[in-house]
Order: sequence, then structure tokens, then C-alpha cells
Amino acid sequence: MNILVLNGSPRPKGKTAEMCAVFREAAQAKGHHVTVIDVCRKNIKGCLACEYCHGKGEGVCIQKDDMQEICALLKETEMLVLASPIYYHNMTGQLKCVIDRFYSVLYPKAPESLKKAAMFLSSGDPDMETGAKFSYDGDFLDYLKLEGMGIFTNHDPDVMEKIREMAESL
Repeated sequence: MNILVLNGSPRPKGKTAEMCAVFREAAQAKGHHVTVIDVCRKNIKGCLACEYCHGKGEGVCIQKDDMQEICALLKETEMLVLASPIYYHNMTGQLKCVIDRFYSVLYPKAPESLKKAAMFLSSGDPDMETGAKFSYDGDFLDYLKLEGMGIFTNHDPDVMEKIREMAESL
């Protein structure tokens, strides 16, 4: 299975990166191909709402930045993992920017290959993930009809083991 992990954390050695690493190791051990992209290290601009992608662009955004790399990967991705620390009850702005830009490639529907999604969240306080969970449930599970593989937070004392088990079950 081709799996794309979008890490929205600006901290290269933080809890979110650790969750991504545990997942990657376990999934690769089961023979899956895992690509982790640290979106905070990429040059990705916000959506311009110009509608070029749904007109002349035929699904391609008019902006030329690092989002093209992610869009190309999405065409072959079978599972998408969104990973982020919580900033003001939601994902980081860098990851949210990527999700906004999905408009060109995931609207009105996801590529046929994309079937599953999961979310890894970390925060300083428990129960701070309301906005992130809302986006995951509404945008990815309900709208795109992806199979939810779970939301994993650092406040679960067994979170790394649960992430590992989920990856091994794919």
C-alpha cells in the first residue's frame, strides 16, 4: 500500500514526528511504502480561490510551489495520514494550508486509489483537538468517504503502541 504522511509540525524531533516515525517503521515492516512529508519545511502558499484548477487547469493548481510534489503523490496514495500538533484547537496553519490546496486534486472526489485516512495529534493539554477532529470527520471521512483508521493523540498513554498496531493491521 502507498501511504502518504503529512507531518504538520515545525518541530523535527517533537511528539508528532515521533508518532510519524513509529507508524512509518511499523508500516514499512509490513511491506507498505510510506512517504513522510514535513510540510513545514516546504514552500506551500495558500489557495487563491481563483478556480483555475477547475477550469483551464483541469485539476492542476495555477501556483507553482512545493504543493505539486504532494499532488503527484496523492494520485497514487492509498492511505493518507494527517499529523499535527494542536494550535488553537486545530491543526497547524502549515498543514491546514496543504488541506486547503487539496481543493485542486480532491474536489469533487478523491482519486480512486485513496481509500483510508488516519490522524495523529499532539497537544499540551488533553481534549484540545475539536477543530482538527471536525475537519478529519467532515472533510475526509464524510465528504471523501475514506475509511477512518483512527485518531491518535499523545494523551493516550499507549498511543505509540496503538499507532504501531494500526500500522501492522493494514
